[in-house]
Amino acid sequence: MTVATARDLPQAEGAKPAPTVALSPDRRAILLLAGAGLALHAVLALTGLWRAFAWPAIGASFVLLVLICERIGRLVSVRRLPAYERTLAFGFPALVLIVWQFAGDYGLINPTWFPQPTRIAAGLWDMIVRYDRFSETSLIGRPWLIPEVFAADGMAGVRKLLSESHVLATVGRVFAGFVLGAIPGILLGVVMGMNQTVRLMLDTTLSAIYVLPKIAIFPIVMLMFSDPFGEGPKIVVVALAVFILMTINTMAGVRGIDRVYLMAGRNYGANGWQMMRHVIIPGAMPVIFAGLRIALGTAMIVIISVEFLRAKQGVGYITFYYWEVLNPEKMYAGLVVVMMLGVTLTYGLQWLQRRLMPWQR
Repeated sequence: MTVATARDLPQAEGAKPAPTVALSPDRRAILLLAGAGLALHAVLALTGLWRAFAWPAIGASFVLLVLICERIGRLVSVRRLPAYERTLAFGFPALVLIVWQFAGDYGLINPTWFPQPTRIAAGLWDMIVRYDRFSETSLIGRPWLIPEVFAADGMAGVRKLLSESHVLATVGRVFAGFVLGAIPGILLGVVMGMNQTVRLMLDTTLSAIYVLPKIAIFPIVMLMFSDPFGEGPKIVVVALAVFILMTINTMAGVRGIDRVYLMAGRNYGANGWQMMRHVIIPGAMPVIFAGLRIALGTAMIVIISVEFLRAKQGVGYITFYYWEVLNPEKMYAGLVVVMMLGVTLTYGLQWLQRRLMPWQR
């Protein structure tokens, strides 16, 4: 007895053949691009030329990866688009770290001056857990000892424990200088944007000061204080950098407000304060927050530079110190801390922007 297979059975009258699944052009392009990348590295490996042409091959792989991601982006649904964007935002830095680690392990870069990320992570961990008894400082202030110190010495002991932190020293200087510079800068920028006389009087002076390297102002600022090596000069030089940036950006934001909004406010009978509160400030706020982000980055650059030159505590100080003693792992770890601070403070500023500008959501 023979069993008839589906291939042997006669096709029913009127039945349609099973449809074949065809790949879309984007899917075909993704497969071709991925295959081209794999083939490139395979050919170089089989011919023994991979090490000689490693960096050109990695560069070509990056171009292919960009093209692949663009094709994938066209296939992603609207619901999954935020997850796709987050994957790109965090996945690419992770890929760069993997390539860096791989390049260091296989001798494509000099690991003495460009240590692998695992060595940098080990150096960062050592900086976190180690307490320098000579300078009586640590990276983050040993927060794990807070319960014990609080039970023994109360809040005074906790403050003393946290005062040894390099991170908190840098953050405190940035925050103080940022606030002291941003508030008067925004106020003066609003006045300059609304009043042509004040703008003409100050615009040239601010433009001249703006181009000066802020670190070059630091010796002049030191002469203004009775204790030139204290915290005052460090905070003031940050405040000056933020003040000039925020004045210029706020002035541009106020002058860029659509005149239709100003006319609408006047037609509804708004007085000067109401115009300021409901029209001018909200209208200029997107540009103001863009200026705040730029000013925050400038504040970080200025304070790290100042801590390189004249500080015994701070993230900039320990980064420069480990460069002097030729410890590249911990020097890079200090740079990682600076980047983490920048990202954290920027996210905090974006959180504040969402709270003050709910209409943009």
